[in-house]
Amino acid sequence: MATKHICVGVTAHVDAGKTTLNEALLYTGGQLRRLGRVDHGDAYLDTDQLERERGITIFSKQALLPLGEDKELVLMDTPGHADFSAEMERTLQVLDCAVLVISGTDGVQGHTRTLWRLLERYHLPVFLFVNKMDLAGADRAAVLAGLKQHLGSGCVDFSGERDESFREEAAVCDESVLERYLETGVLTDGDLRRMVGKRKLFPCWFGSALKLEGVSEFLEGVEQYAPVPAYPETFGTRIYKIARDGQGTRLTYLKVTGGTLRVKSLLTNRRPGLGEDQVWEEKADQIRIYSGAKFRTVEEAPAGTVCAVT
Repeated sequence: MATKHICVGVTAHVDAGKTTLNEALLYTGGQLRRLGRVDHGDAYLDTDQLERERGITIFSKQALLPLGEDKELVLMDTPGHADFSAEMERTLQVLDCAVLVISGTDGVQGHTRTLWRLLERYHLPVFLFVNKMDLAGADRAAVLAGLKQHLGSGCVDFSGERDESFREEAAVCDESVLERYLETGVLTDGDLRRMVGKRKLFPCWFGSALKLEGVSEFLEGVEQYAPVPAYPETFGTRIYKIARDGQGTRLTYLKVTGGTLRVKSLLTNRRPGLGEDQVWEEKADQIRIYSGAKFRTVEEAPAGTVCAVT
């Protein structure tokens, strides 16, 4: 059975606890033996020396998180600081959905709204994790009301019981689903997944990433409700970043958007209407699948894979 790759970008206003949530997700998913911390300078995805010194994410990076037998989350960590928003926006081009981390004590902040508008522009389904609920001043009802007011009425609390009031609140987000729900009284996981995919429903969970509260429930929710993209047979990729590794090797970061990328395959941008002076042809000498600072090389990368090629 082919593994389904779901590329999830984690975004947040600075200091909402985005990197801490990434650590908690990887630890909960069995990919880390111990939790790193931003303030200790040992966070798994803050691999650059400057990031460790300053305690902020500057460069987008990825980590792999297997889910069940046939799914793999590609967690894309993005900068939260507004100064590095260009790096974050580049990454949005290759995402299937996004996680927006909200501070439970601060609620929706200025940069949160900017991020929300960007996610809307890229038509990305969004899951929300309200973090720092263990701190004094974190008011669940007030935060949820703020989310509905500033981000949209489709923000629905998924961390409680799936009772009648929950089903009604979720069904109201889509007229056709509501109509069927009123007739049958049934709301399926498929209904919820489709509403998430159409950006009519934005599931919210509450917890504390630092204390691992609510993290496993959130991870289960993303696995259950994240839409799995379908890819065409025709080969294609989307390049989103150029960088160099520690040895100075030039890396082209991309997502395979159709078909399969193979080592030594000829890659070109040749297409109708493009002048010969604009056409390029290159071969991928090496395909690297990164997770944190480490990578493994593969001979081929199927559609949905996020990788770097030399």
